[in-house]
Amino acid sequence: MSHLPPLPASLKPIQHYLKTANEHDKRDPVVSYYCQLYAMQNGMEVDKKSKEARTFLFALMDYLEKFKTEHSDNEAITSEVVGQAHMENYALKVFLFADNEDRAGRFNKNVVKSFYTAGMLFDVLGCFGEISEDIQKNRKYAKWKAAYIHKCLKNGETPVPGPLGGEDGEEGLSPADNLQPGPSYPVNNLPTPSNQQPQVGAFAPPTTPQDPPQIPQQPSPSQSYVPQQPSPSQSYHQPQPAATASWTPPQNAKSVRLTAEQYQKAMKFCKYAGSALQYEDSETAVTNLTKALTLLTTGKES
Repeated sequence: MSHLPPLPASLKPIQHYLKTANEHDKRDPVVSYYCQLYAMQNGMEVDKKSKEARTFLFALMDYLEKFKTEHSDNEAITSEVVGQAHMENYALKVFLFADNEDRAGRFNKNVVKSFYTAGMLFDVLGCFGEISEDIQKNRKYAKWKAAYIHKCLKNGETPVPGPLGGEDGEEGLSPADNLQPGPSYPVNNLPTPSNQQPQVGAFAPPTTPQDPPQIPQQPSPSQSYVPQQPSPSQSYHQPQPAATASWTPPQNAKSVRLTAEQYQKAMKFCKYAGSALQYEDSETAVTNLTKALTLLTTGKES
């Protein structure tokens, strides 16, 4: 992604979400946005200490904030309810495409890629809070299917369509049975999620042919899908308030006149501090708050 510095080795676990975001940058910017948001949130948990990781994550944070501002008229970006509905419907369409191809016996790299991408998109739904049990089952099935079909194709074997066995005598049932997309909400400047057709056929082959994921035990199939209600956002733009302190900052000298750009920089430092507090990184929070106070009281950056 041209707007980001090179990905540090310590943040390799979020690489697949960034690649999925890049694939959807033009096709569906909303999907790309939430994939990057999920990558940023997970990146803060993977490595919030090293200088390289902080540089990358803060650059990603700046980009997401800028993207949100530029798309302030898009409800899928500004509203969690609409954004969640958009992502759920898109993820389900990718999953159902892969499942239909699988059950029709059309096995190829694109089916592997589609199952794999669906699994990634189900992960990204974690942006909106706890993932429902049905989504968890479908996510596990999608990732299992991607690994299973990949292994079969690699070994010259013919995969078995659908689940390898049913549960409670319901052989042949897959998570796609009785599975329907969730409610649709109007999205400005984009087709509604229920009408949008993901261009699955344009997907590139998976990025892990030499190092395929391990095939887990076949998951129990999901028999219904009920979209979960969004819980309070865990995203970076809603940091938890810091505890109050008795320290009083120095008063701004009357002779100090700040420009609009300096106010924007101070806001950025405060934003970084808020994000750091959300991940209990007090050192980064103190550093950025100090920079903001220095700028506001002296007009100079520390």
